[in-house]
Formats: sequence, structure tokens, C-alpha cells
Amino acid sequence: MADWKMKRNMLRAMSLLLIFCGILALHIVYISVFKAEETVENPLNQRTAALQREIARGRILTSDGKVLAETRPDGGRTYPWGEAAAAVTGYNGENIGGAGLEAHRNMELMGMSRDFSSLGPVSQLLQADQGNDLETTIDSRAQETAYEALAGSRGAAVVLDAKTGAILAMVSTPAYDPNVVEAEWQSLKGAEESPLLNRVVQGLYPPGSTIKPLTAAAALGEGVTDEREVFACTGRLELDDGSFIGEYQGEVHGQVNLEEALAESCNVAFGTLGLRLGGRKLGKYFEDFGFPQEIGGEVLMAGSHLPRFDTLGQGDLAQTAIGQASLLVTPMHMALMASALANGGTAMKPYLVQKVISPKGVALENTRPEKWRTCLDAALAAKIDGYMEQVVQHGTGTGAAVRGLRVTGKTGTAENASGADHAWFIGSAELPGRKIAFAIIVENGGSGGRAAAPIARRIIESMNR
Repeated sequence: MADWKMKRNMLRAMSLLLIFCGILALHIVYISVFKAEETVENPLNQRTAALQREIARGRILTSDGKVLAETRPDGGRTYPWGEAAAAVTGYNGENIGGAGLEAHRNMELMGMSRDFSSLGPVSQLLQADQGNDLETTIDSRAQETAYEALAGSRGAAVVLDAKTGAILAMVSTPAYDPNVVEAEWQSLKGAEESPLLNRVVQGLYPPGSTIKPLTAAAALGEGVTDEREVFACTGRLELDDGSFIGEYQGEVHGQVNLEEALAESCNVAFGTLGLRLGGRKLGKYFEDFGFPQEIGGEVLMAGSHLPRFDTLGQGDLAQTAIGQASLLVTPMHMALMASALANGGTAMKPYLVQKVISPKGVALENTRPEKWRTCLDAALAAKIDGYMEQVVQHGTGTGAAVRGLRVTGKTGTAENASGADHAWFIGSAELPGRKIAFAIIVENGGSGGRAAAPIARRIIESMNR
């Protein structure tokens, strides 16, 4: 009887041990297969860190072949463009991990495909000693010009191919130098001007009047106005709650229709439209343009901060319609809005890497454009796009005009509770063979027409040579 009980207890113990071993095996399979990509890209992964010391990481190139990052003969990483391309390349440090493409495309730069990484430790046996190159979508002329135009300021600029979503330029200033970021890490982390922040995708700002094309689209789409209506601008919109909205520097626009109101950036007209729309209808268009959404992968765009539209009082509703109140957006979101208006209402998903190229010159990956979302119907998008052309030809955005090219835009001078107004300009331009869209912000820059629109002109001219 005692022997039988002992055998039964041993059987139970063995069964429990087998169950625990099975759970452990399943967990290892889960980590190795389903979480392989995340594990390999984790900067704290010691196996990955060890591999990186043995592999010459691939280069990061512009679309026209300029080298943004490469591995030196001594195994270190060098960044010829330094601060000018930091928002694109990011950095790769043994003790600080990585950022930008160095982090988000780490496996490719190490010569591993995403399927290959799922082999776990076995992959080390097949690992080459040379990583793959990344051919980015960056246009070196646009990138260099945007950086030079923003140098000395806090701000951001992003340029997209409106038809494909390819990111042609992405600049955030002040920036860090990836060549020395590890040595200067402690001072960079605590720097007041936040050089480690990629303002294009992580910076949140009130959009000011650059949001008015969305408000115009909502007003026309919901039928609360039409092209024939004339607004009487006396320089001030009185609200039922006792507050009011004034015009920039006390301007009085007089009698203006919707197209003229956008060209002159009339707060009275757009505040009025916001009140007519109400929170629910206005909020729907922010949803349609994707403002609450994030984008992951190599772009990592933060979602915008939107108010609770169903609870807005008159003052906040009118302020939101002109891009103020608690509304905060990223420059990338504003570029996507501009691209949708220039592209028949469709916003394409932004991407930075066009090709992954093996050491033997074989294209292992070639990115295909992908629709992000449909924001408006084509006819309404074309109408707003036409209004934005008038902003550049006759309105507040004449500083962005380029002779011989069709340029559209919208200026913004966004009130900022912590300092001087932010200067914005968004829009599009038709270049030979492609159409670009862009968003530019100069923190505390004041007038968008004076500080941001000329930067757009410089970028457009650089790409038109």
C-alpha cells in the first residue's frame, strides 16, 4: 500500500514537472516566433548588442545616394550629415540604445530579415558579417534646405510626396549630433530645448489658423454654409457666454465669402462656422482626417490632443474651429491633412524607407505606397485645395509663392500660453512629375506668413532645380 502511494506521488510530481516544462517550452516558442521582432529590436537585448559588435551595420542613404550613416573601419558608426538628418537616422549607442531608423530598422541594418529573426539563436549560425543598406525616401536637397532654414530656431518641417506618402524631408530643431550623442547623453537629456525630441512626430502644438481648411470642409460638407454666403467681419465675434473672438492685430475684413475668408484668415467667419457646426459635426471631421490616430513603425507619430467635442461650450467651440483652445496637433498630422486636400481627399501612409538592399546589391524590400485613410470626397477636397491656392496668390501666404508653380497653403499664427505665438505654414506644390505636401512650424516665430511661408518657398525652390 505504501509503495502504491509513493508511486502515485512520484507520478503526480513528474506530471507537474512535465506541465511546467511544457509551459516553459511554449513561452520560449512564443518569444522566439511571435515576439521575435520586438525582442531583436529591444536595445536592452544583450544578444543583439553582442551581434552588433560583430557586424558592420548597413548604410542609411538618401533617395539620391547621399550617405546619412555608415560604419567606420574601426566598427564605430558615423553620421556625415550630423544634426541635419538626426530626425531621420536617429542614433545607435551601446549604452543608450537607439532611435530613428537606427532603432526601427535595426534588424535590416544588421543583415537580418524579419522572418530570419524568428529563428532565434539559430539565426546566429547563418548571420552575415555585413548588414543591409537602407535607401530612404529623403530628398537631400529638401532635407538640407529645411535644416538650413530652421537652424537657430526651435521648430520642425516635414515634406511628403502627396501621391505616395514618401517622406521627402523631416527636420526637427534644435537637434543633436548623432556622432557624439552617447558622449553627451546626460546633458542632452536635461537640455531645456529638448534636442532629443523629434518635433515632427512627437511635438504637440496648437495649429492656429492652419486648421481652417478643415473647418471650411466641414462647413461645406455639412451644408451650414455655401460659396455664395457673405460674412460681415467687424473684427470681433461676440459669443453668448460673454466672451469674444478677435482678429489678428485687430484687422477688419469687411464683407468676405468663404474663399476670401480663408485667404485673409478671418477668425470671425470661421468662429461663426464652428458655432453652426456644433461639437459633434466638427469633431467628425477631425476623426475623418485621422487626428486621434497614431502611426507606428519607422514613423511613430503621436496622436493629437483633441477636446471632448460633445462637451464644448460656445467659446471653446469657436476657438477650436480656428485652431486654438485645448487643440494640440503634430506637424506630421498637419502635413497629412495638407496631402489629403492635394490628393483628392486621400491621405497616404507616410514612410521613410524605400528599399532594403543586400550587400550584393539585391533589393530585399521595396515599399509600396499604402492608403492611410480617405478624409474627404474628391470634389470637396479639390474645392478646399483651390481656396488654399488663393491664400498663396492673394492672401496671407504670398511669401510661399514660386513663379511658374502652383502652390497652395494656409498660414497660422497660433497663440501660445507659454510665450510668443507659433508660426505655421502648411500646403502643397505641383513640381514636375510629382506633387508635394508640407507642414512647417517655427516655435515662437510670430506670423506664419512672415516666418514659416518663406521656408516653404525655399524648400519648393530647392526641389524645382
